[in-house]
Amino acid sequence: MRSSRIAILITVVLLSVGLQAHEGMWMPQQIPALAEKLRALGFAGDPKSFADLTGQPMGAVVSLGGCTASFVSPEGLIVTNHHCVTGGLQYNSTPERNLLKDGYLAKTREDELPNAPGSRVYVTTSVVDVTDAITGGIPATASDRERYDTLDRRVKERVATCEKSGNRCTVASFFEGLKYFEITQLEIKDVRVVYAPAEGIGVFGGETDNWRWPRQTGDWSYLRAYVGRDGKPAAYAKDNVPYRPKHWLPIAKGGVKPDDLVFVVGYPGRTQRHQTYAEVKETVEWALPRSIRLAEEQLALIDTLTRNRPDLALKISGRVQGLNNGLTNSRGVLEGMNQGGALAKKQAREQDLMAWIAASPARQMKYGEAIKQMQALQAGGESVRERNATLSLLSSASSYLGAAQTMYRLSVQRTKPDVERDAGYQERDWTRIREGQERLQRSIDPTLDRALFGWALGKAAALSAGQRIEALDKAVGLTPGMDKAAAEAAIGKYLDSLYSESKLADHDTRMSLLDKTTAELTATKDPFITLAAALEPLAEANRDAAKARAGAYARVRPIYMEALIEHAGGLLAPDANSTLRVTYGQVKGVAARDGIFYTPQTTLRGIVEKNTGEGEFDAPKKQLDAIAALRAGKKTPFFDPGVNDVPVNFLSTVDTTGGNSGSPTLNAKGELVGLLFDGTYESVSSDYLFDDVKTRSIHVDSRYMLWNMAEVDGATRLLDEMGVSYAPVSVR
Repeated sequence: MRSSRIAILITVVLLSVGLQAHEGMWMPQQIPALAEKLRALGFAGDPKSFADLTGQPMGAVVSLGGCTASFVSPEGLIVTNHHCVTGGLQYNSTPERNLLKDGYLAKTREDELPNAPGSRVYVTTSVVDVTDAITGGIPATASDRERYDTLDRRVKERVATCEKSGNRCTVASFFEGLKYFEITQLEIKDVRVVYAPAEGIGVFGGETDNWRWPRQTGDWSYLRAYVGRDGKPAAYAKDNVPYRPKHWLPIAKGGVKPDDLVFVVGYPGRTQRHQTYAEVKETVEWALPRSIRLAEEQLALIDTLTRNRPDLALKISGRVQGLNNGLTNSRGVLEGMNQGGALAKKQAREQDLMAWIAASPARQMKYGEAIKQMQALQAGGESVRERNATLSLLSSASSYLGAAQTMYRLSVQRTKPDVERDAGYQERDWTRIREGQERLQRSIDPTLDRALFGWALGKAAALSAGQRIEALDKAVGLTPGMDKAAAEAAIGKYLDSLYSESKLADHDTRMSLLDKTTAELTATKDPFITLAAALEPLAEANRDAAKARAGAYARVRPIYMEALIEHAGGLLAPDANSTLRVTYGQVKGVAARDGIFYTPQTTLRGIVEKNTGEGEFDAPKKQLDAIAALRAGKKTPFFDPGVNDVPVNFLSTVDTTGGNSGSPTLNAKGELVGLLFDGTYESVSSDYLFDDVKTRSIHVDSRYMLWNMAEVDGATRLLDEMGVSYAPVSVR
């Protein structure tokens, strides 16, 4: 019996080792240093190809400014996730023509729809180390604010010089300010919606399946990049022509199978793996529970408001999707950090680092004070966090107030020299600000806004005496300790005056106010602008405090990161920061929970099994008919004998996070085999501490995408453009 238990234990250990995830959202220039690990996984290509941003495949991968995408034809055709184009679908929808629900397929180039205002495609062309130019020569005696201002000015000056070329440039911090890189991108401004499947395919499973496995979601859509006739980026115009990229991704003919090596190239948003234990602890104990509570309350309120009101539901669909996605993610992170033990592991790792530092006098002298100083800074930022978080909540809850604050702050910033303006309000940002207000017209609504802003004002009314927003109290007539009924009455009266007198919902009025001076804005006496002006001193004081704190962190965080890198042996991936990254892994299942093992692939069978014909599991009839035809013997080149069906989604061990949505999944030949679109609930806490056993990413299989295009939606024009053969051939 004992020998049997030992054999079982050895099998379990070997299985867990074989299923390990692969940590690291690597900078492209780091990939050559991983050559040995990649060879061990069967990679026979040249790792240096990933360091060449203007070559294949890197030159085909683009950013959408929040999602990733890739060129898949020489005519500027772009593939990304369905949920990355919902803004464009919503913007082009009406209650009578709901593209979010029904999908969209442009029959010709002329039918391709302008995406939502502000849509962009960014093609990274170079990444240059500019650390010395940004951080060099700052006096050790500089105050925290002086350090921040010096770094801020140098970054802005560098960006301004770079953008004289006509490109979009960024100077990004890596390794918590230890390194700075200047990133140059071609900015394509005319982006059009080409094809998106119906909701019953693109969002199949909805929130029930979000972050879950098994999954059968067709999370893909197509855009096209257009430029002027001279080949240069230009604003939307009917006579613009498709952009001709130098590189695009070929579609793999054979797809993937278990154990295959895959790469994901994309623009992951933010991870916090290099935060201190104290920072993560605050997130777990305060930020995440608060985020969950607020999301639940907003969703319940929105559900009540939009019930039997499809017009309102369409207007607020983007916010609902974001709230639901964030809510599920936050719940998973909190569960993983607490019940999964990740927070305790984070503390143990920090204690191990501190012991390693203490074991060497040289390391103690170099690194010894960094963590202590960061802990002190962390504690200092917690004293008024409820007040400041509620101030931000007011802005996000009300589109009216958010617009008023944007135009008021812009009027103040416009009076300064450009290099002294806050990031986001420089002249380079003015077009984006206007586009944001244009885009707002499709979602702003007084009924929705009043309800959500009233809810947020209730949160402000409940703040303790030491956390009050005094200007808001004065405007609304609130006092600390006021009973709930009296507070609600005061809020209701205030809301009546706000929404009866404000003109900010009117498109022309709102757009004209973006050009006004501060005095001219104040003179309008619009109540939301009056409120924005009243709240601005506190908001500016908070920004000043944040800048001083950032200057203090800029002094100690790089030292802390040097310690982490040395402790790791010299090779460490920086936290994600929305810049181009490469991650690798294998198609693998996972032992997700006790007694539950997830196999790595799903198929059309799962769609039929889950389909209920209503709600989140309402597959289109034409898709069900196509599945029935396949079962009746209709042949397709997208059939996979390994699963005896058309594959739908698959799991892999690659390391990804938000922002990677739409990232191309490549095989070892650099061919497209799928699109990354999600992670699993059991591993979302890996944003804070990577779980090298359970971490999995979810991809839509390219064969499912192509099968739907050929057999369900008739998108043969696009298949031809991508060079995909969809002729029915025998594969059995």
